Amino acid sequence: MMRTALTIAGSDSGGGAGIQADLKTFAAHGTYGTSAITAVTAQNTIGVTMFETLSPQLVRAQIEAVVTDIGVNAAKTGMLPTAAIVETVAAAISDFAIPFVVVDPVMIAKSGDRLLDDDAVAAMKSALLRVAYVVTQNIPEAEALTGVVSHTDSDR
Repeated sequence: MMRTALTIAGSDSGGGAGIQADLKTFAAHGTYGTSAITAVTAQNTIGVTMFETLSPQLVRAQIEAVVTDIGVNAAKTGMLPTAAIVETVAAAISDFAIPFVVVDPVMIAKSGDRLLDDDAVAAMKSALLRVAYVVTQNIPEAEALTGVVSHTDSDR
């Protein structure tokens, strides 16, 4: 039986990040990939020029559609740009008992563009991290989530 993974993230028009990258990774590992889009970005290798956020209700409906028909063995989050979306995703993970949730707290694009507002960071700390199996943060994200600032190479 083929395993199914759900990516809950933004759509990257350049194909190098977001749901596009996640689906490529799932396929490379023999996993059937499904998605729930949280935002649509206009981006390329240089940066993010614009993005629009989908409604929390539509994000939840996408998750529910996948879980109740196809099923989900694991999930990975990415860009969750608002507190309402973070809280909706955390609730859906709990409500549908989605196991093995990888939280990638996408806060800043590689180009330096901020993708998450302050309320969303707070919601991530209070709601989403509780349902995570693993968190794949980078150093700036770890600092934002923990409030602990890394000062030297040995701190990192």
